[in-house]
Amino acid sequence: MRIAMIGTGYVGLVSGTCFSQFGIDVVCVDKDQGKIRALESGHIPIYEPGLDKLVQDNRDAGRLTFTTDLAEAVSGADAVFIAVGTPTRRGDGHADLSYVYAAASDIADALNGYTVIVTKSTVPVGTGREVHRIVRERRPDASFDVVSNPEFLREGAAIEDFMKPDRIVIGVESDRAREVMRAIYRPLYLIETPMVLTSLETAELIKYAGNTFLATKITFINEMADLCEKVGADVHDVARGIGLDGRIGRKFLHPGPGYGGSCFPKDTLALAYTAREAGSPVTIVEQVIQVNTERKKRMAQRVIEACGGSVAGKTIGVLGLSFKPNTDDMRDAPSLDILPALVAAGARVQAYDPAAMGEAARLLKGIEYRDSAYEAAKDADCLLVLTEWTQFRALDPGRLKQLLRQPVVVDLRNIFNPDEMQGIGFRYHGVGRPQPRHNA
Repeated sequence: MRIAMIGTGYVGLVSGTCFSQFGIDVVCVDKDQGKIRALESGHIPIYEPGLDKLVQDNRDAGRLTFTTDLAEAVSGADAVFIAVGTPTRRGDGHADLSYVYAAASDIADALNGYTVIVTKSTVPVGTGREVHRIVRERRPDASFDVVSNPEFLREGAAIEDFMKPDRIVIGVESDRAREVMRAIYRPLYLIETPMVLTSLETAELIKYAGNTFLATKITFINEMADLCEKVGADVHDVARGIGLDGRIGRKFLHPGPGYGGSCFPKDTLALAYTAREAGSPVTIVEQVIQVNTERKKRMAQRVIEACGGSVAGKTIGVLGLSFKPNTDDMRDAPSLDILPALVAAGARVQAYDPAAMGEAARLLKGIEYRDSAYEAAKDADCLLVLTEWTQFRALDPGRLKQLLRQPVVVDLRNIFNPDEMQGIGFRYHGVGRPQPRHNA
């Protein structure tokens, strides 16, 4: 079995590497020569725990290679996966499919013998049909099928998600393509991983429906957090109380500053656009988008209020910049809305993140970066928690209090214990929790 993986971004690199771990020969293709050279030299362009070792092991075994030559990679491949970016298109919020369609054209020109073309990128309903049309138009003689195989990888846990997934979704409509996909995923069949075999359109919609549902859960608990603050309830107890209901579940019921990342923001927008175009608007999703956008913008005001109504001339120490822990991904991270607003209000911002400071430096101007969490807290008038990295949970509150100029903490991830923080003497502000009496 031989696979060509078009695109060495997050999805392509993780998927290609994990397929090679299955024992399949995988060639990862990218037009970016610098990225390919870096990968060939062992440099991994993304932060994902365990990925560097897995890449190295499979390169050493000869199962994983990298190239800029798409034609060579596609020729003779049993399956070609399209794993290129589908960013939000400017103007209307729809997914930009130009990279997908360009890849389809290049693949068509290189086809040699029966090939299964698989869309691994997150794409709106109808994309698979259009890929088929593009390839057939360019190569009327080609023998191929188009399959939809959406990914469900959580950044920071992608390898485990690939190797031990909740399910595999495959949109496939020919017996021949179905057998190729079964062969590719044979190791997961052997451990009885649930397989959803369905149509192209259904597989494409499953991906969007899944992500928008999770975004809706996050937005729901964030609104419950706001209500808890008004009525004196604790959102964590509310989340546990409803999450123990098996019909609801406990995951994604963690309050915070709003969702971000590479998936939820663009996928909610794309689904809303697709639904409007189809004449069946998903008004719940449209409201989720609006609420989440407004929430991230409001978070800076929380910090300003905690600092007495003004941050002008004050120093804000920041813990975490990436949209979630265990990744360096800054795409649509709440920090991108919150920190510029604080700088604009006159604050000096000093931040620390275990993985994302390099990427953050490109996107955030006027921010100073520190070498540790404690350095970020030193001489700050307020400590702001934006990302719930595990190492932040282990920080010594007593030491933080000694380092801070003012004992003010705005914890937008609720990583600290409110009673403990109050007992030490902090003016502690969490999310969706009753405020300590001396903060009232």
